[in-house]
Amino acid sequence: MTCSPLATPEVGRGLGLSPASEPEREVLTGGVLPIVPVGHRAPGRGPDQRSRMLNVPSQSFPAPSSQQRVVSGGRSKVPLKQGRSLMDWIRLTKSGKDLTGLKGRLIEVTEEELKKHNKKDDCWICIRGYVYNVSPYMEYHPGGEDELMRAAGSDGTDLFDQVHRWVNYESMLKECLIGRMAVKLAVPKDYREEKRVLNGMLAKTQVSGTLAKEGPNSPSYDWFQTDCFITIVIYTKQKDISLDSIIVDHQGDSFRAETIIKDYSYFIHIELSHEVEEDFSVRVVENVGKIEIVLKKKENTSWKCLGHPLEKHNLLILKKDTGLYYRKCQLVSKEAVTHDTKLFCLMLPAGTHLQVPVGHHVYLKVTITGDFVFVSGPEGNFKKSRLQEIEDLFLVAAGTGFTPMVKILNYALSNIPSLRTLKLMFFNKTEDDIIWRGQLEKLAFKDKRFDVEYVLSAPTSEWNGKQGQISSALLSEFLKRSFEKSKVFLCICGPTPFIEQGMTLLHDLYFSKDEIHSFTA
Repeated sequence: MTCSPLATPEVGRGLGLSPASEPEREVLTGGVLPIVPVGHRAPGRGPDQRSRMLNVPSQSFPAPSSQQRVVSGGRSKVPLKQGRSLMDWIRLTKSGKDLTGLKGRLIEVTEEELKKHNKKDDCWICIRGYVYNVSPYMEYHPGGEDELMRAAGSDGTDLFDQVHRWVNYESMLKECLIGRMAVKLAVPKDYREEKRVLNGMLAKTQVSGTLAKEGPNSPSYDWFQTDCFITIVIYTKQKDISLDSIIVDHQGDSFRAETIIKDYSYFIHIELSHEVEEDFSVRVVENVGKIEIVLKKKENTSWKCLGHPLEKHNLLILKKDTGLYYRKCQLVSKEAVTHDTKLFCLMLPAGTHLQVPVGHHVYLKVTITGDFVFVSGPEGNFKKSRLQEIEDLFLVAAGTGFTPMVKILNYALSNIPSLRTLKLMFFNKTEDDIIWRGQLEKLAFKDKRFDVEYVLSAPTSEWNGKQGQISSALLSEFLKRSFEKSKVFLCICGPTPFIEQGMTLLHDLYFSKDEIHSFTA
């Protein structure tokens, strides 16, 4: 059952554009989770399943005192000068002109600094923790300059919400972004003392333990409602957030969302105040690091609060200290891949959104006689950003150590335009042990950048390929760059002795630590 949030005829008015202009991706919860990823697309998750999610203003928007309020049967606008239309503004933002005055730099803004910029020709406004220089936009604003000046040099979030909460200001003002508001981190005595603000922002995230200086800026969350929907918004304050950064588990009245931010996890864990439908949707606005989770109310009543905080709610915790959280998944099918390897496909609960990032893995718990498997959240420290701008990618795998390589090679071939060559050296005992040999050879035939070499330690007499254990001789021949100073990266995975020996050999071959990632057991 798909939950489709309502559209609104107001989109595109005032400050904003249609959400179609944002770089967005959306996924509906539920579906099949293959434990060994093979590029399988889960049922119901194709691109044709996307549904537009628009935030619908309540009947009280715009605010009664707003210049944008409907007057005498029509919507009042301030006349704009010629050449100051919406399309003129879009052309200006795409012209490359510096609209911030900071020459492309992003800064942290203190309250004291924000207050200084309160004039028409020097007007900074904060919206949801981000500060924008709106001076260049003054003459383009349909509501007039006076309306913008009401928030000059201050936090304009409440005013913005009163007038046009649904507007896509992130896209409209992205070239005017000054940076983030500086946030002072605090450790509360008891998270249950947290103040909940109706349709408002929680200003301070609670931090577990001492936050290292290199840790992420404190995230926050907000929520609002329409007659039919509850929207929970997470502001990560990071620009590398994607759909696999957020894990959502909703069971009964318990709602748990874990956002992975670098080496930390930020939790929203709430006992909801009212019932919602099982299905929900998740949307990520990647260029500003915003996550929206839309829940459908079972009854069209107004909520006075989102709910009551549960364990770890509104906490930012080092990922290594969070512990594993399992959800119960149904075994859908199992398929023989080789004589001793099987592919299991599991059905996630309808109330779960979980994607395994590139180079990460999950843990399983199973009752021997049951048809259900308990699956943890993703674990691992591989950063796909390390693949950016590489020209030669080498993958060295032994046996089932090939598993993480599947998503890496698929991602690299599809998303790294600088890639010249991708080579896989695959160690096994016999030919019968080679996982997905047919698919690998088809891929090598289809994409000339990809090449695979098999090495067997116990081959039959008919084997004409390479044989033996991992060695300097095998690696030195395999690790040939496409040209002398090409940017390279190498991944290695297999049994612990294989990895340890391989790492020693790679260092002897002058590969630096920054050029290698090992998937340790």
